[in-house]
Amino acid sequence: MKKIMTFLMLLLCSMQSASAMNIDAFMDKHIAPVSDAVANLIFFPISIFGSKVPLIIFWILFAGIFFTIYYKGIAIWGFKHALDIVAKPAEKSEDGNCGEVSSFQALATALSGTIGIGSIAGVAISISIGGPGAAFWIFVGAILGMSIKFVEATLAVKYRRFNLDGSVSGGPMHYIAHGLTRKNMRWLGQPLSVIFAILCIGGGITGGNMIQINQTAHQLIFITGGEHSILHGYAWIIGLVVAVLIGLVVVGGIKSIAKVTTILTPTMCLLYIVSGLVVIGANITHIPAAIVQIVTEAFHPTAVAGGIFGTIIIGLRRSVQSNEAGTGAAAIVYATSQTKEPVSQGFVALLETFLTGVLCLFTSFAIVITGVLKTSAVGKISGIELASNAFQSVISFFPIILSIIAVLFAISTLISWAYYGQKAWTFLLGEGKKRVLTFNLIYCLFIVIGSAMNVKSIIDITDAMMIAMCVPNIIVLYILAPEIKKDLKAYCQKYKVGKLINRGWIAESEVQPITVPVDVIEDEEKSVGEDISSCQTK
Repeated sequence: MKKIMTFLMLLLCSMQSASAMNIDAFMDKHIAPVSDAVANLIFFPISIFGSKVPLIIFWILFAGIFFTIYYKGIAIWGFKHALDIVAKPAEKSEDGNCGEVSSFQALATALSGTIGIGSIAGVAISISIGGPGAAFWIFVGAILGMSIKFVEATLAVKYRRFNLDGSVSGGPMHYIAHGLTRKNMRWLGQPLSVIFAILCIGGGITGGNMIQINQTAHQLIFITGGEHSILHGYAWIIGLVVAVLIGLVVVGGIKSIAKVTTILTPTMCLLYIVSGLVVIGANITHIPAAIVQIVTEAFHPTAVAGGIFGTIIIGLRRSVQSNEAGTGAAAIVYATSQTKEPVSQGFVALLETFLTGVLCLFTSFAIVITGVLKTSAVGKISGIELASNAFQSVISFFPIILSIIAVLFAISTLISWAYYGQKAWTFLLGEGKKRVLTFNLIYCLFIVIGSAMNVKSIIDITDAMMIAMCVPNIIVLYILAPEIKKDLKAYCQKYKVGKLINRGWIAESEVQPITVPVDVIEDEEKSVGEDISSCQTK
């Protein structure tokens, strides 16, 4: 921790020595071109009916549709079972080595990573660009993403690794490498796992880091006077303070992170939902018209570049960035859950994506129902300021409340993604305190950088890096989908889950679930020192 503090103090001194120039402008000038180049590469478009459509959006959309059908609409029939699992106490093996955190703590940590500033600022920006109809496609993306998240979380627990110090390592890096090795596809699994890990680090630094602190800094400057604020031109100071706070939390590992997020996540969600209900309640007579407007413009948008395709693309793009379904990021923390049933954590993951979609809906409704989209100078204010104006139209002091919410959202997301990036970093370079410390220092540095950049540059590179993670991850989800379906069938038979939709499965003779390939683990992972046999369904 002393090294982190020393590094940050040196960074502060270097910035103070450069006071003759505008630090914020300097950072944006030199980093924005890189951001734009990465975004242009990831979102390579094709022309459809005169509209430029990024191919990667179809990649994610088709995956959501496929897994929803393949698992018989699990987002619907598995919802109640997911609630039941979260309500139960943590499950432990006889030796107590089945994870580090409870299912609820894993869910809270995953939610803290997804329900960030993107649920406010990102949604507001999407609606301002794609019109009210974008809100519809954001929620559709969340519903379709639930089945994807189910597969990711199940695989994460199934192929997780237990380290010599008792910690757990899991997520796409591991189920890509070891899941494909089991299928004699090591030639594909190894490079894809490395690619994913690199993208996860990039996604953590941008989507989980820079956008969060950027919009938080904007909101704090906004409520303290905007251009006349004492903080105007000094957003990096906000970033520096937050970087210190994040460093203090992440140094304690996943257990420390889970303790913080378990408190932060319910608090920030409740505060935001109550505020949203007040705004919606004050405009209750406008609800039917708002719903009609959102649905109508989802299929017949007005004054939106690219027409319906433009609206769909903007909405789905924001949905992926908000709920992260397909990226595989949240699977990293789900792997630490204290459970012997991989499928059970898959059900829990359904709730994360759904709740993220609900939070995005609250932002969408507030903006549409209050009419601020028509009166605000869209393009001249940041996304979070647009959302702030919507809530302020009903709650005069809401900018202050939003500032508190924004700080909570940002800190919780920054904490979660620090862990995700850290696990991807150690997957590439190996476990070790020095390697973890190195990543934490880099991560904290980008908190400072992100606070001072232009929001458009941040949004572009955030979406690009986050969505790029979907490519290697979804490839492997398709390959491993059949074995997860067999595991799901056996699970439903054992616990009588989804009796109506799965009565055919339940009526069948006993089906043995596929277990983690211990022989592969022994061959490929001796250096890790894990012992997983006691934590898997036999």
